[in-house]
Amino acid sequence: MVEKILDRVLPTWRASVPSENNKLLNRWSQHREAAQRADVALQRDAEIRERLGDDAPQLSAATMHPWAWDGARALWQSGHFRQAVTAAARKVNAETQNKVDRRDASETALFLNVFSKDAPKPGQPRLRLMPDDGSDTFRSVHRGAAAFAEGCFAGIRNPNSHEDGLPELPEHEALEQLAAISVLARWVDSATVER
Repeated sequence: MVEKILDRVLPTWRASVPSENNKLLNRWSQHREAAQRADVALQRDAEIRERLGDDAPQLSAATMHPWAWDGARALWQSGHFRQAVTAAARKVNAETQNKVDRRDASETALFLNVFSKDAPKPGQPRLRLMPDDGSDTFRSVHRGAAAFAEGCFAGIRNPNSHEDGLPELPEHEALEQLAAISVLARWVDSATVER
């Protein structure tokens, strides 16, 4: 494990850290010296990022909405990123159906309906991200949520599910897609059901 860490932090450590001390002192002296150098390199890199403004925030799947991450976790951990994002979208769809107690619609049709600005109808409750005060903000928020949900399913979930032969998503792209699904999950979870 130590060698794997050293390979990542100091790729040339085997050649640049002397190994002749291994025979004279003990067989771990090269590792100890490489670990000390790696520690300094990590501290220096962190300081440079902090002082030069390259200390960008990191996105962790574990901090995303549980519906998104719980849906994706098992496939993600096995490196099936495209399938993980699809599973997260399915989980958010199912949780939305549960919240509004509907099985007659799913995905785009469901989200366009539940985020509709129209008053609820029998069997068609609405999700409200804010109270309907008749404002432009209310209309904008709900129109945006419906459009965002449609984009998540049309632009992320559908291609990931229906296109055969697509290469595996790079992890960072899959993480971006998972973050979009997480935003939708958070909106649905925090919304009030209006019947």
